[in-house]
Amino acid sequence: MAAFVRLLERLGWAARAQQVVEQEVEEECSVPGASGSLLAAPRCWQRLHRGAAATSGLRFGASAVQGWRARMEDAHCARLALPGLPSGWAFFAVLDGHGGARAARFGARHLPGYVLGELGPAPQEPDGVRQALRSAFLQADAQLSALWPRGDPGGSTAVALLVSPRFLYLAHCGDSRALLSRSGSVAFCTEDHRPHRPRERERIHDAGGTVRRRRVEGSLAVSRALGDFAYKQAPGRPPELQLVSAEPEVAALARQDEDEFVLLASDGVWDALSGADLAGLVTSRLRLGLDLELLCAQLLDTCLCKGSLDNMTCMVVCFPGAPRPCEEAISKEMALDEALSHKVAELYASAQEPPGLNTVFRTLASEDIPGLPPGGGLHSKAAVIAEAYSKLHQTPGECQEVRQPTLHLCPLASPLLFQRSGVRNLGKAVEGYSGLHVTLFKNNNKNKKGKK
Repeated sequence: MAAFVRLLERLGWAARAQQVVEQEVEEECSVPGASGSLLAAPRCWQRLHRGAAATSGLRFGASAVQGWRARMEDAHCARLALPGLPSGWAFFAVLDGHGGARAARFGARHLPGYVLGELGPAPQEPDGVRQALRSAFLQADAQLSALWPRGDPGGSTAVALLVSPRFLYLAHCGDSRALLSRSGSVAFCTEDHRPHRPRERERIHDAGGTVRRRRVEGSLAVSRALGDFAYKQAPGRPPELQLVSAEPEVAALARQDEDEFVLLASDGVWDALSGADLAGLVTSRLRLGLDLELLCAQLLDTCLCKGSLDNMTCMVVCFPGAPRPCEEAISKEMALDEALSHKVAELYASAQEPPGLNTVFRTLASEDIPGLPPGGGLHSKAAVIAEAYSKLHQTPGECQEVRQPTLHLCPLASPLLFQRSGVRNLGKAVEGYSGLHVTLFKNNNKNKKGKK
């Protein structure tokens, strides 16, 4: 990681990042209640999480990264089994805090318990379960309110997946999103709760509030969230009819054999990639046999490379119908990695002076390179490019740097880096890997985060 920071400074990206910081601070000063600054260099270490349930065929992977933000305010949870319910029930959630991490962490810790309590031993599907999810969110918010220091700002968006043997329930409030991939395409995607949506605007106005600059009271960019209790004080109105509501929107989708995966992610991911791009990228990585937590890590790195400045958390939940590893796809990916490494070496050798990594990347981006991952494009191969570049452009200090292995926190590597060495299970191999990780970014991309 020290080598990564030095490389960023040598390329002059720290100064460019500072310009983005100054621009963001200037924008935030005009928005009451906004908070959160950017670091001089991103924190790219990712916290990985995975699990599987053999009886139901469910498996998941997750990764979270602080990125350019001064604080990590995301949280997530995964329960592959729910006590008291038959096999096949599971719960997953991603929460994106703003104004601090307390609301997100509270939700990750306690929301599963409230859901389980509302479901009871014999859930009535689907309508009873949909109502149970709504009640669970509102009860969790009420308990959070009882514990919240009076006058303190802060809250959290949330998106959750409840799996039963017959249905998939997607519940969300705010701008954390989920999508379902079925038969190779996006079958469903949640819609953000923004104050300018007609239903949300009507509720805000009825509660005595206003929508200015597409924000609640000119300040908050989401209209549903846990916390944010300053917007939940309209007298005589129930919690679900306040300016900001914790009531989730719940979709019940009948399960099909063609269901492949559900992706849950905080909004920093969606700032960088569309739903179709995310689905295509995840599908292509599944065909490489990439372990799910490393797949999520590569996805987050792609978002960093494309300019996302926010905290990011991504979780992929796979069903038995998910794409399986394909030898042809693996061979093509390895050939692409070799071709990119060769192109980097050619650019480096042909230059009169050693080119910067940003120059190398932009030159490659201007070329028509076949076989790039769908959705991610060249940005999803930044680790391969950086690896090839670092072999050609090392200082003696970097060559002698000692890098300790990490178990739970690891940088993203090329998905086929270990396969070149004969290692096929990347989930096991990552435990001993801590190689150089370099993130590219677009310095002209504004931070789209409005609620922080």
